[in-house]
Amino acid sequence: MLRHVACCLFLAATPGFADPALECGDAGSQVAIGECVADDEERVEAALATALRFAQEAAEELDSITERAVAVPALDAGQRAWEAYREEHCAFVGATYGGGSGTGIAIRSCWTSLGRARVDELMRYAR
Repeated sequence: MLRHVACCLFLAATPGFADPALECGDAGSQVAIGECVADDEERVEAALATALRFAQEAAEELDSITERAVAVPALDAGQRAWEAYREEHCAFVGATYGGGSGTGIAIRSCWTSLGRARVDELMRYAR
């Protein structure tokens, strides 16, 4: 029960799936937008760590109940694969800006968008 309450509070604190750069559009200058997107990324990374911890606990519980060490290694392998995908995909997104001044914002926005989706995905398994 406590885990479900924590999950609900946790998810209420995570923003929706809007484009992070658009969420920061009112920030004014490109520097301010970059700072705003960086702040969003930091919050999403913290949420991702929490969601991964919840999913890890659920996987450990499942492995304990089934007396098989399957869920934890699968989650770990899946997380490593997802991190590699995010790294490479967001590098591609940044490359589409041709090295222009929006490159960093695009990469951070990509990390944030994919991170939000991963949080939701991990929380499905933590429930």
